[in-house]
Amino acid sequence: MRVFVAGATGAVGRHLVPQLVAAGHQVTATTRSQGKLAGLRDAGAEPVVLDGLDAMAVGEAVARAEPEVIVHEMTAIPADLDLRHFDRSFAVTNRLRTEGIDHLLAAASAASVRRVVAQSYAGWPSGRAGGPVTTEADPLVPDQPAAQRESFRAISHLEQVVTSAPLEGVVLRYGNLYGPGASEELITLARKRRFPVIGSGAGVWSWLHIADAASATVAAVAGGAPGIYNVTDDEPAEVAQWLPALAAAAGARPPMRVPAWVGRLLAGEVGVSMMTQIRGASNAKARRELDWKPIWPTWRDGFPKGWITS
Repeated sequence: MRVFVAGATGAVGRHLVPQLVAAGHQVTATTRSQGKLAGLRDAGAEPVVLDGLDAMAVGEAVARAEPEVIVHEMTAIPADLDLRHFDRSFAVTNRLRTEGIDHLLAAASAASVRRVVAQSYAGWPSGRAGGPVTTEADPLVPDQPAAQRESFRAISHLEQVVTSAPLEGVVLRYGNLYGPGASEELITLARKRRFPVIGSGAGVWSWLHIADAASATVAAVAGGAPGIYNVTDDEPAEVAQWLPALAAAAGARPPMRVPAWVGRLLAGEVGVSMMTQIRGASNAKARRELDWKPIWPTWRDGFPKGWITS
């Protein structure tokens, strides 16, 4: 099929484009940087420089490509994420999840695109009450820490407009991404012992290797009913479990433990919530309906063997 990947040089896009090409698809791949065109061309895609917040440019690029499927992978998440000012760090990404997806959907409608697949997130948007693992049937919870509410509204907007659009709308809620090109800052923090377990460390995270995010997206391009899918590995785990394993895989000393009040000073309410209260996600629907399974079923193997090499 003809596939238009918006945000093709981000963490997921760099893995997604080669996998789409290998599957036989004709790929148009966008980037904001002129200097990244050659890499996309080498990967087998037709590269395009595009600002995803420019509605006219998006419409023209989609019209020229005439895709059957559009994939939204546009983000602008800084490596040195400031949890105390979470919404400030995600300001551009939030615009890409609101204005950016609106522009792509308008272009999709004008070009009679059949399917749109969009990146979302599994984890803190599902709230902090209830069981440790959520499914797609659990609603997103707007009662988030104050510094995270704009980001919540952006995710909610993206999911709502994609799933209600008059086409095949698919939302992929990726777990916390790791692997080559994803979240290397966490390794650095672990090695410097600047990544402590806060409070109980009972917050449940679902992880996802970056190559598995790409393979699930390829599966969603090719099939599966419209709707929302959690795309995570098989083992949601509390911070108190996975963070020492990450430190060990990185060759670091065990992480320090600090009380919640100290964590609040260091990382704000968002950091405390993510370390002590958030819930993981079940990937059963994606496994069943997308006929997908992760190469790295658990972070226990993925951290030392699929991510940390030195």
